[in-house]
Amino acid sequence: MPTPEPAVPARRPAITEKARTVCGSLALLVLFIAAWQWGPGLLGMPEYILPNFMQVVRESVVMWNNAQLLQHFGITAMEVVLGFFFGALLGLAVGVALGLSPRAEAMLSPYILALQIAPKVAFAPLFVMWLGYTIYPKIIVAVLIVFFPIMINVLSAIRTVDPDMVNLVRTLNAGRWQIFQLVEFRSALPALFSGLRIASTLSVIGVTVGELVGGNQGLGYLLVDGEGQGNTAAVFVSIVALTLIGVVTYGVVVWAERRVLHYLPKANTSTV
Repeated sequence: MPTPEPAVPARRPAITEKARTVCGSLALLVLFIAAWQWGPGLLGMPEYILPNFMQVVRESVVMWNNAQLLQHFGITAMEVVLGFFFGALLGLAVGVALGLSPRAEAMLSPYILALQIAPKVAFAPLFVMWLGYTIYPKIIVAVLIVFFPIMINVLSAIRTVDPDMVNLVRTLNAGRWQIFQLVEFRSALPALFSGLRIASTLSVIGVTVGELVGGNQGLGYLLVDGEGQGNTAAVFVSIVALTLIGVVTYGVVVWAERRVLHYLPKANTSTV
């Protein structure tokens, strides 16, 4: 009787799915940089319209040495962090309050909606007139932009909490605070982080709007200054720096989401 051959363990793929994703993303980045470097020349576009990649890199070095790029970068990053933090805190508090009180939602929703519909750019000059050329107008604009997506996500999540879970906790003699802490708030966490993802990018937009309208420091100020001088490369440097701040802010939110919501499969697999 022939002896069965020992089972050969399945060989692990040489390249994991994550490695393929990273390699594909890097390949797209290389293609983008290559198109940026040689595309303008092939299309016959002058550098004052679209500078190539190396011209932008050289301009970033000049701005680093002469225009205090790092200082302006730090100011904008601080404004983004503060605007995002206070906007998220306000959105969370109002979302919870309205979610727990239908009467308060009915009273305040028209005014909150009107505030959201009103163009934030129109408020920026007023804040500059009231508070001067300081960081506060930029932070307030960011707070107003960040507030709404977080508030509406938390409000919807609180309203859709499973009533059976609430009744179950009540049978264990849980008080109102315990019900909120153990059921309602935890149920709202996925929606909260979804709102935080959106708000992390909007905070950069809010700060940039404030700096464009009335700023004497920050990356938005450098962008306007470069535009006034006809220095397109400097404008691109400012745009890239603003994008970097947004990417880092978004990445921090994703990192926190994966740590807090590690028990949810989607929290471990989602990247965008």
